[in-house]
Amino acid sequence: MRITRKVFTDLAIWMALFGLVIGAIFPFFMRALGVPVELVMTPWFFLACLSAGAVVGAANQALARVVVGSRLELLAERMDFVAANLRGVALFDRSTCEVEDCRVADDSDDQIGASARAFNSLVHALAESYHTEHAVQNFSDLMVSHIELGALTEEALKHLMADSGAAGGALLLAEEGELRVHARQGMREDAAFVRSDQLHRAMNEGGICLINIPEGLMVDGVVVEFRPLEVFIVPIPYKDVSLAAVVLASATPFPEGARARLEIFRRALSLALRNAIAHDDLRRLAAMDPLTGIYNRRFGLQRLKDEFSRAVRAGSALAVLMLDLDHFKVVNDTYGHLTGDRVLMKLTHLARSLLREGDVLLRYGGEEFLVILPGASSHDAALMAERLRHAVEDASITYGEQSFHITVSIGAASYPEVNIDNQEALVQIADTRLYQAKENGRNRVVAN
Repeated sequence: MRITRKVFTDLAIWMALFGLVIGAIFPFFMRALGVPVELVMTPWFFLACLSAGAVVGAANQALARVVVGSRLELLAERMDFVAANLRGVALFDRSTCEVEDCRVADDSDDQIGASARAFNSLVHALAESYHTEHAVQNFSDLMVSHIELGALTEEALKHLMADSGAAGGALLLAEEGELRVHARQGMREDAAFVRSDQLHRAMNEGGICLINIPEGLMVDGVVVEFRPLEVFIVPIPYKDVSLAAVVLASATPFPEGARARLEIFRRALSLALRNAIAHDDLRRLAAMDPLTGIYNRRFGLQRLKDEFSRAVRAGSALAVLMLDLDHFKVVNDTYGHLTGDRVLMKLTHLARSLLREGDVLLRYGGEEFLVILPGASSHDAALMAERLRHAVEDASITYGEQSFHITVSIGAASYPEVNIDNQEALVQIADTRLYQAKENGRNRVVAN
C-alpha cells in the first residue's frame, strides 16, 4: 500500500507504525508471561516500549536504505549512464561503457538479483547490437570500396574470418557450372570441401548451415594442421541464383551472434559480387575482339608492354609473331564477308590449338594477328611460326559444296637478340619481316 511517492519514505512510515504497535502490545505480552502488574502496567514502561519500537523501526528502515537502497541507486546510475550513451550516439558506445563496467553485481537470489540480471542482459544485448551494427557498417563500406573481383573476394573473406573468429576460410564463385576458389586463407588449395556433398547441398538449399567438418578438409596452422570443430557454409544467392559460397572453419565454437551477422553480411556481399562480376564481364568484353573472341589490339598491346617490362627485369627472352592472311581481300570478294569472317575464326582456332599456356594471341587489325611468346628465343619463335604456317596451309575452308585453302605470312622477332628499347620496336621489326615474307612470295616465315 502506497502512502507517498517515495518507496523508502513509505517503508519508514510503515516500520515506525509497526514499531509503535509492537511497543504498545509489549506490556500486555509481558503481563501474559507473569510479570507483576505494578512493573509493566505503568505509563513509564508503556513510554519506554513505544520508544524502543520506534527506534527498532527506524533502525530497520536505515538498514534497508543501506542494503537495498545502495543497490538500487547503483542500478539507476548505470541505467542513466547507458541511456545517456544511447541518446548521445544512437548506438551503445563500448568505448565509453565496456560491458563489465556497466554490469551490476548479481549476488542475490531475490527480486534485487532478478533486476540486476535483467539489467545485465540488457547491457549485453546492447553491446551485441553495437558490435553487429559496427561490423555491418564496416563490411558495407568495404563492399562499396572494391569493384575489382579479385580484391573484393580477398577483402570480403578476410573480414568474414575476422568477425567470426574462423581459422580458415575460402570464397568460391559459381562459374560454368562449377565452384572455383577465388580467395582462401588457411585452407589447402586442393581441399576436398570443394567437392563435398554438404557444400553443394547447402548451395542448392540456399540457407546458412553449421556442420561438422567435411571429410578431408584440413586447416593450416602456423606450425601444425588441425581439424576444425565447426564449419559454416554460407551460400551467396542473387535473385534465387547461387552466385557464390563462403566456407569458414573454426577450431573452437563460433561466437554467439556469428550466424545472425553472416545473414546480414551475405546480403551485402551478394550485391557487391554481382556488381564486381558485371564489371569484370564488361572489362573482358572491352578487351576482346567481338568476332574472334581473342584480345583486341588495345588490350593486347598493353599485355605486350607488361610482358616486355617483365622480360627486361628478369633478363629473359620475349618473342612476337606478326601474322597476315595472304590474299584475304580476294577471299572476301570471291566468297563474301561472312566466309571471310569464318576464315578469321578458323585461323584463331588453329593458333589457339598450337600456342602454349601463357602465350597471348590478339587481333592486330583486319586480317593481321599478333602472337606474344614469353620466354621464346628467335629459334623458338621460328619453330612456332612454321607450325602455324603449316597448320593454316593444311586447313580447308568450305563454301557450299566447294572448299578452298588459305595461307599465311609470318614475321618473327625476339628480344634480346634484337637490340631494342621498347615493345613498339619489337613489333616494328616483326612487321618489317612480315613485309619481307610478303615480298618474297607469301606463305613463308621470316625470322631474321
